[in-house]
Amino acid sequence: MKNILYKLVDIKNENSLSNQMRRKRFEFFKEFISDLKGKIRILDIGGTYLYWKQMGIADNEDFEFTLVNLKKEENLPKNFISIEGDARDLSQFDDNNFDIVFSNSTIEHLGNYDNQHRMASEIRRLAIRYFIQTPNKYFPIEPHFIFPFFQFLPLGFRTFLVQHFSLGNFEKIPEKEKARQTCEEILLLSKKEFSDLFSDAEIFEEKFCGLTKSFIAYKK
Repeated sequence: MKNILYKLVDIKNENSLSNQMRRKRFEFFKEFISDLKGKIRILDIGGTYLYWKQMGIADNEDFEFTLVNLKKEENLPKNFISIEGDARDLSQFDDNNFDIVFSNSTIEHLGNYDNQHRMASEIRRLAIRYFIQTPNKYFPIEPHFIFPFFQFLPLGFRTFLVQHFSLGNFEKIPEKEKARQTCEEILLLSKKEFSDLFSDAEIFEEKFCGLTKSFIAYKK
């Protein structure tokens, strides 16, 4: 059962469901920006150079990428800028500084809805267009811990599991407080919660076997 779940959602597996949906999502993104002309300035919140390389446009100088993440990346091509930053406060950038704000599976890592609201406000401030993806709270397999219905278990039980087992993207974390913080960091969103954060956007539902696996909020 565990191997089946990993094949479905493990991003390290080239043929996993997650990677298949990433590629399909990127085709949607290319269509979304197809009417833009000239150099396109993209702010990617929580993104990496590797993602854009895998998608095949990292070396395309029609795109200028600014990556904001917890750690700065070094030795990038000249059309990439990487900075260490906080998705909740991007005041180093002026209003409408970018053509598009892009974010893939980041907004659920902010711990609480107030922080998520702050990130959403920054996204809407920084560009007229945005393309934001997040997993669906009600998809049966939690995508970070790769464990069925993990998001609905009591915090104490989730902490116990993370302390005693390697789950999904996380190695076993024996320290109780650190394990608890790891669990609390991730707050998955329902469609209504996500729609409320991006009330001026359209919401696209990514499906798997008839179930909504994740949402995309997009606005032109």
